[in-house]
Amino acid sequence: MIFGSRKRNRRKPERSDRSFSLAWLKPVLAGGLQSALGITGMLVGLGIMLWGLALAFDRPIGQVEVGGRFQRVAPVQIEEVVAPFRGAGFLSVDLDALRAALESIPWVDRARVERRWPNGVRVFITEHVAVARWGEDGLMNTRGELFLPHARHIPPELPQLIGPAGTEAQVAQLYLKTYPRLLAVGMRLSQVELDARGAWQLTLGTGARVRLGRQDVATRLERFIAIASSVVAQRAAEINYVDLRYSNGFSIGWIAPTRFAQGSEGATPDA
Repeated sequence: MIFGSRKRNRRKPERSDRSFSLAWLKPVLAGGLQSALGITGMLVGLGIMLWGLALAFDRPIGQVEVGGRFQRVAPVQIEEVVAPFRGAGFLSVDLDALRAALESIPWVDRARVERRWPNGVRVFITEHVAVARWGEDGLMNTRGELFLPHARHIPPELPQLIGPAGTEAQVAQLYLKTYPRLLAVGMRLSQVELDARGAWQLTLGTGARVRLGRQDVATRLERFIAIASSVVAQRAAEINYVDLRYSNGFSIGWIAPTRFAQGSEGATPDA
């Protein structure tokens, strides 16, 4: 038998004439671009319209209202500060700059500025409250800040604070802490002094001086309030000074030739 080879008919794969095309995206992209351009145009048009309205309503400042409780600040001072801002528009005026200018006026502690439709501003003024004088002609507020270094008029009832330059806050802090405590035991504080050596001295309303020295000032002040204040309150008119510069006790200097001492007999005062 003769076996012959049979040729197998292999089927060739057919080529596809189809090709992938993005032509269908063109109208979509074109439509999206047109929409984006349309939205951008609308926004630009809206911005131009709003800008036009702003310019139409941005009229120069014409009216200034002033509010608040103040006695030391004169209306003419406020008008002089506001005058340069009147040329600005109602919407374009710099309120922060105006507020800062108002707070530069002597006696003005805080200022608040608001727009008032259609072409005005409203100003609220809060004055400093003077609680003590610094040196001969300075004034300090309730926060212990020297807000007026050279005042023309000093209220005579204000206590006096004295100290080297740069110690204003330190002296004011001792005064603000001590004043109400002495008042509670029947004494008025009229002066607080810190000298160049760092020694403290208080002066009471009667003229009596309380020497606290340089060391353990807080402890010595507590000793005065707890122990010596009762003696001083009873015989204030007779006392020249109370010296607490002792490690344990105090001494009293009398206006009349009378001597009183407690816990300090034979001792010498410390610094």
